[in-house]
Amino acid sequence: MAPAVNGSWLRCLNEFKLDPVRDYQPLVCDHGHLVELRAQHEDLVRIARAEMDSLYEAISGSGYALLLADADGVILCEKVDPALESLFDRAGLIVGADWSERSQGTNGIGTCVTERHPITIHESDHFRSRHASLSCSAAPVHDPEGRLIAILDASSVNGGGTRASKLHTIALVNASARAIEKCLFLRQHSGSMIVHVHDRPEFVDLSHHGAIAVNPGGTILAADAKSLELLGRRDRQELVGRSVMEVFDTTHEELLRATGEPRSLCEMVDTRLGKRYFARVTGAVPGVPSLCMPRESIQRVRADGRVPVTLEDLAGGDPEMQRNARNARRIADKNVPVVIRGPTGSGKEAFAKALHLASNRARQPFIAVNCAAIPESLIESELFGYAAGAFTGARREGMRGRIAQAHAGTLFLDEIGDMPLALQTRLLRVLEELEVVPLGGAPIKVDIRVMCASHRNLAEMMARGEFREDLFYRLNGICIDLPALAARRDRHALIMRCVAQEAGAEDCSIEAAALQRLLTHRWPGNIRELRNAVRTALAICDERVIRLRDLPAEIRRPRCEATSLGRPEPRQPDAISLAGAEREALVRVIEQNNWNMTSVAAHFRISRNTLYRKIKRHGIRITRYPQH
Repeated sequence: MAPAVNGSWLRCLNEFKLDPVRDYQPLVCDHGHLVELRAQHEDLVRIARAEMDSLYEAISGSGYALLLADADGVILCEKVDPALESLFDRAGLIVGADWSERSQGTNGIGTCVTERHPITIHESDHFRSRHASLSCSAAPVHDPEGRLIAILDASSVNGGGTRASKLHTIALVNASARAIEKCLFLRQHSGSMIVHVHDRPEFVDLSHHGAIAVNPGGTILAADAKSLELLGRRDRQELVGRSVMEVFDTTHEELLRATGEPRSLCEMVDTRLGKRYFARVTGAVPGVPSLCMPRESIQRVRADGRVPVTLEDLAGGDPEMQRNARNARRIADKNVPVVIRGPTGSGKEAFAKALHLASNRARQPFIAVNCAAIPESLIESELFGYAAGAFTGARREGMRGRIAQAHAGTLFLDEIGDMPLALQTRLLRVLEELEVVPLGGAPIKVDIRVMCASHRNLAEMMARGEFREDLFYRLNGICIDLPALAARRDRHALIMRCVAQEAGAEDCSIEAAALQRLLTHRWPGNIRELRNAVRTALAICDERVIRLRDLPAEIRRPRCEATSLGRPEPRQPDAISLAGAEREALVRVIEQNNWNMTSVAAHFRISRNTLYRKIKRHGIRITRYPQH
């Protein structure tokens, strides 16, 4: 028996004095009290209903009822197949019923209230014998201050299966509970600046990111549980009430400027550990200064809603991209595995799809899977699928995995470096035997062309034992390296085409000063950042003319950019200044101390907070995690 279940049984016996075989009638609150409870949790119920609808679609036909209970274990609302309502009614799983441990003994809802972490109570785990046919997977929901506010539960009656078969269900329920928490946090702080943060840029726009609310004075108002986890903080009080400058190497003014550019990511460093994070800042920004530039020459852009899907479109006028397109076309109809490398946002999936459309598989499916965006607990079923009845929570008709969906076409595995080692072994078997085995099912023959992409160095990962050597050599047929946007020689044509595509059916124009800034920007987010910047500028510009003031703050107010750690961009000999001397001194001492920031701060007799602010002000790129 699991420790949590064992502890619950002891409470039922010693504290609640329950009899496991006695047929207690379920306690159900009266209608008036239920209305009062729902009114008290109005926002919670509204948000949870929407998430429960989404979760129900994922598990429909599997015999589950979805239940939302308050922190006392009283069921507030439910989502259940009408054909199964009577079954759940007889089990006592009805709106208004009290499913606390004190009332019903060990069960998903009540035990989760006590344990405060996701839990599955499967059949004989239940204290009361009348509940032995139930299997319940429950996860806690916390309010923006971290207090337990509700329990989200998926319960089945006579569902069978083993405890291990419930892992998929508990993963789905927990993910939905976290989504409810995120919505509650954002709703409560809708009038504040919100910093959406993660240590990986591709996760900032997903549910994986942390959220931090900041008031108009630059003080942190609140932080959700994910942000605490990412920042390595044990308690909200380590963040709440502190200035943003104390936590990150950024100022409130810099965040204010970033707020007006919700599609752009900014980089920040944690002043305590020196770890780099990526953030998107949203919220109201009263009084944000804007630049009013005089009207200069304006370049017309003809409307062109056509999306560049061919290799030629993507190649443009850049010699390296033209060579990539030429090589891709030569192997388009050959069953050669393709690895596409390039920095985040450089268009790896777009290139893969263009290669697919140039091949003799163009009329067949192109199935893209982002291995970094799917929780590890779900990626196996997503890729390989499962048969009907493979586990409790599975769809009645089963599910075709992404590999089977790509039959006769192309399977594109983005961020393949994030695939767990165990699944790498299964993928290798699929590629070698050309058949996929769904969970609980029989082998299915497949005909697929595999392309994969990563911004990480797979060869280095292989050397460290983080990526299977045999899979690496099986996938590494031809390697295509996409250049960063800042390195492309056709930036002008690329920018103008991007403006035309984002403009849609209407003509628009771009001011010469704005175009010049777009041409000279460093573009750390590459083509994705360019599209977001242009899309935002078109949305806020006047008279369909993009002016300098319409561009994101980090583009119209560029900092001194560095081509390497040690040297800034070349400048005139007479441009040496006190600031330049300070920067050179910082770089020299940082390198001498092998990035040990504690030693660097001690050398200059300043705090680490001050050191990080100087590093950011001088545009020194942090190319590895600092040591302390």
